[in-house]
Amino acid sequence: METLDSQDPLALAVTEAIRGGDLPALRQCLAEHPGLAVARIVEHGCGPGSRTLLHIAADWPGHFPNGPAVVAMLVAAGADPNARFEGAHSETPLHWAASSNDVPMLDALVRAGADIESAGAVIGGGTPLADARGFGQWRAAYRLVELGARTTLEDAATLGLLDRVKVFVEGLAPTAAEPVGLEPANQEGDHKPADLEPADQEPAGHDAVTRAFWGACHGGRLATAEYLLAHGADLDWIGYDDKTPLDIARAADADGVVRWLRDRGAKGRAELP
Repeated sequence: METLDSQDPLALAVTEAIRGGDLPALRQCLAEHPGLAVARIVEHGCGPGSRTLLHIAADWPGHFPNGPAVVAMLVAAGADPNARFEGAHSETPLHWAASSNDVPMLDALVRAGADIESAGAVIGGGTPLADARGFGQWRAAYRLVELGARTTLEDAATLGLLDRVKVFVEGLAPTAAEPVGLEPANQEGDHKPADLEPADQEPAGHDAVTRAFWGACHGGRLATAEYLLAHGADLDWIGYDDKTPLDIARAADADGVVRWLRDRGAKGRAELP
């Protein structure tokens, strides 16, 4: 068994078992159909491509019942936690769990051997952290950092890892006596884990600082945004989805950042030439 059409009765049955967290039904499907755990489900029409059963377990909106137990059962039956979607992108199940803000699934997939640094995200071809950051899935993003995910400047800025941002911008490695710190918890009360990854790079250029500034506004990270603007970021740069920093802060309901940007003369896209 290599592939199944998504409308095949077996594909429908195993998908229902996975999304319903029905472990006995899933166990029966796997027992009666050797090779099912490594089969690919082929979808036609909207979002065409092929995916694995682990992708289905981590698919949007995520948080399916018994998700971690489903992962364990599929992996024990031979499923590859690093298998990729085949289609418009090459995301792994971990990318999908990150995009759904599904922390228990993140943990289960990493325990099963998922590569936390796997590339292929729909966000710039990046890692699962890029997806979590880009889609504003903050709990997943912070958990990935806790689990050891490496951060780019844009990741660090969007998540408010200010000391790490300073490492990128100023090109200075943190010392053992001065671990990388955090901004205060955001409006959702999320805990922000320290990013202790050492740095060894040249200071970030103007364009990178500006993209990071946009990210800080997206994440509602006022202290980080203040720092990056002071280091030359463009106040009205037009980023993803044709949005300026002011636009993305509004979209994220980051009211404090919106007020601060307005006080500095920031404009929305509709106000620019």
